[in-house]
Amino acid sequence: MRVFHSIDELVPAVGTELGTSDWLMVDQERVDTFADATGDHQWIHVDPQRAAEGPFGGTIAHGYLTLSLLPPLLRQVYRVEGGSMTVNYGLNRVRFSSPLRVGSRIRGTARLASATSVSNGLAVQVELEVTIEVEGVEKPACVATSVIRYFA
Repeated sequence: MRVFHSIDELVPAVGTELGTSDWLMVDQERVDTFADATGDHQWIHVDPQRAAEGPFGGTIAHGYLTLSLLPPLLRQVYRVEGGSMTVNYGLNRVRFSSPLRVGSRIRGTARLASATSVSNGLAVQVELEVTIEVEGVEKPACVATSVIRYFA
């Protein structure tokens, strides 16, 4: 795990790989819970019998579920200490390049693409290029640029 002891250490680290998380299982229970939370009960996600006859041979995770797993994956990759607050500022680019079959394991890899002082120097805004790979699958399930603000 990469540890930054203050937000001031972020800017000099631009361009570095931060690391890779452990593997995380994406099971049907997680997908069903996400479907209940979002109201998205499309059969390709929640009906294993029907999905077995579909284009992917089984159920697949929602793209937004895959994206929502960024925080727990990134918590294993790096942390920033000494700040007062961290804010998810958004996303600049997201692609779901491969379906995430239910029952697969994923992990996240992050690279610090940019770090810029903002809010009159009271915060640092970072862009993380995150790749969520699926065990045994060539193309990643998701590639995203996550924007986070760390306040002193």
